[in-house]
Amino acid sequence: MLQRSKFSTQTGLVPQTGFSTHKGNAHQSNQSKAGQMAIGEFGGAPAAAGDNGPMYAAPAYWLYEMSQAALNPSRAFADATRLFFKNPANPFAHTPFGKTMAASMELFERSTRRYGKPEWNIKSTVLGGERVPVHTSVVWERPFCRLLHFERAFERVPRRPQPRLLIVAPMSGHFPTLLRGTVEGFLPNHDVYITEWVDARMVPASEGRFDLDDYIDYLVSILHVLGGDVHMLAVCQPSVPVLAGVARMEADGDPYVPHSMVLMGGPIDTRVNPTVVNTVAEQRGIDWFRRNVITKVPFPNPGFMRDVYPGFLQLHGFMSMNLDRHIEAHRNLFLHLVRGDGDSAQKHREFYDEYLAVMDLAAEFYLQTVESVFIRHDLPLGRFTHRGMPVDPGKIRRVALLTVEGENDDISGVGQTEAAHRLCANIPDDRRAHWLQPGVGHYGVFNGSRFRAEIVPRISDFVLSNNADSVRNSVKRPIKGKPVVVASNTGPTLVPSPGQARAANK
Repeated sequence: MLQRSKFSTQTGLVPQTGFSTHKGNAHQSNQSKAGQMAIGEFGGAPAAAGDNGPMYAAPAYWLYEMSQAALNPSRAFADATRLFFKNPANPFAHTPFGKTMAASMELFERSTRRYGKPEWNIKSTVLGGERVPVHTSVVWERPFCRLLHFERAFERVPRRPQPRLLIVAPMSGHFPTLLRGTVEGFLPNHDVYITEWVDARMVPASEGRFDLDDYIDYLVSILHVLGGDVHMLAVCQPSVPVLAGVARMEADGDPYVPHSMVLMGGPIDTRVNPTVVNTVAEQRGIDWFRRNVITKVPFPNPGFMRDVYPGFLQLHGFMSMNLDRHIEAHRNLFLHLVRGDGDSAQKHREFYDEYLAVMDLAAEFYLQTVESVFIRHDLPLGRFTHRGMPVDPGKIRRVALLTVEGENDDISGVGQTEAAHRLCANIPDDRRAHWLQPGVGHYGVFNGSRFRAEIVPRISDFVLSNNADSVRNSVKRPIKGKPVVVASNTGPTLVPSPGQARAANK
């Protein structure tokens, strides 16, 4: 029987409120807007006629690239005009006309810009009242993914054990930096790693295809690199491949299974309390997606002629779901700029710099995920396979399981993630738990104030209670001129020489 006494709360069906927000709270408004960012925004993709092929790509992706190139001179002119009217030496800069011109030019430039991958910008964390430097490094790499390690350089070892936590970011249109707040929330008490998925248009077609089976292979490979001494946390879409990968490892008797897995807002069984996202996928069917949203990457991108679900179509879907709110947000940006409200304008920039940065998805991965997870429901029906081998979550015995859901989640409905407990029937009752977070939507499950105050402590306690008695020490980069002690569960560890560190990584 599922244990709820420690982590569970209200379990009844909750009406989906959608994009609910309190107008007086800017933070909650931003959180609600971001609540739509997940895999499966199928309703907004525009239809296009024709068969999949080189000529099919031209009307969609190729014209988009041409329009971006054609707008470059206009954006440069707008940016120069904005700087002219913001220059303190310009007398017009202090007039309503000058402020209006500067605001108009910034709004035009931002509305037509193609946003690139945001930076992580995580330089430090606070542990025990002290600020600890954080260094980001790549410890594993494949064509479609990099494994990042947020290394903390301690001057003294923390008393609390620091379990390793592998955050599996969603491959759902937005860059993994969307989980910046998630990483920051766990850094004080965990040795954090995260999967950084690569924009498919940047991967040459010569690197081959990438589908859901490859995704699972990547996760298994990462667990082998980390030696199994790790806890996995899947945010939204990767809940399915994480559960499938662990099930296959358990079936094979793999010694490198994680100590625990935490599934957050994931579509394990989309038949439970289906949302609009789920019903639209079933109504349209996989052929509609194959015909209408899959194109080929145009020249001169590195992934030229690769089949993808392009980011600009995904962004179209994201924006169209709440177009009136996005228009109002940009109108408010214009007013903030004219009035000189720099703080409010900066909050808008930070939110939309992340929200408007999208990546292409490999067509094979996207179509296989839509068909298997949202249309056929292969995992809960016992039909899910990996490389032709059946996936049986009932084989999982050694890995603890925690599921987390949001009460107002309108992407993954309440109960869809909790369904993992029904599938993983052989996990001992004292090593499983479920938490339904009141008052948050999809985005609030992994980011925001309630995530930091209520969800992070519960996950950290669950991870710590299911941590192995003996763990392998991890290598830390020393700070110049300062002695460094590496945190581990077995006590202080001296930092090895560079040669020893390279040998250990191998």
